[in-house]
Amino acid sequence: MQPEDKAIRLRVYISSTDKYEHTPLYEVIVYAARSFGLTGATVLKGIMGYGSSSEVYSNKLWEITEKVPLVIEIIDESHKIEPFLEHIKPFFDKAGKGFVITLDETRIVMHKTGKR
Repeated sequence: MQPEDKAIRLRVYISSTDKYEHTPLYEVIVYAARSFGLTGATVLKGIMGYGSSSEVYSNKLWEITEKVPLVIEIIDESHKIEPFLEHIKPFFDKAGKGFVITLDETRIVMHKTGKR
């Protein structure tokens, strides 16, 4: 991706406790994005939030399990994001939990590939 390229931002809103076949759902999505050849993925951890269930979750010291909101962001070209989205849709059916997925047009301002 080059500066001024148009791209798509895929955002996936889930919970830190969501699983897909005993693996955290966010891990499954990030590894799927990498195997799909997408430019990158970032998992953002929220400190507080609620979804359609209206149950508020927050990061409290006394809670045994840390159930907090997560956002997975992936930015790439539309022709790569659309097939990836179709690929991951079954993960959400099998997870059986609430989620939201959004797509937004975005513009690349700067991009530099790091060294391995």
